[in-house]
Amino acid sequence: MLSLNIINEKMSKLDNWALEGNAITKDFRFGTFKGALEFINKIGEIAEKLNHHPDITLSNNLVRLSLTTHSENGLTSMDFELAEEIDKIR
Repeated sequence: MLSLNIINEKMSKLDNWALEGNAITKDFRFGTFKGALEFINKIGEIAEKLNHHPDITLSNNLVRLSLTTHSENGLTSMDFELAEEIDKIR
């Protein structure tokens, strides 16, 4: 698990992610439900490649992601790596 200083340093390099408890979160809005689903499928491919899986909520055209390392009960470098990869596909 990362220290708060390292978390803050890594957060400064991300685009509009928020620190919420033991997770980092971000909302993505799409013009259509189908667009939101396509985005989720792309995330799934990245998550499988990295073997690190986000919590995903889909509500109409809004996708909310929450990243944490469940086995560590907090944030690790894997969460930030996944967030960076997700930001590349948007």
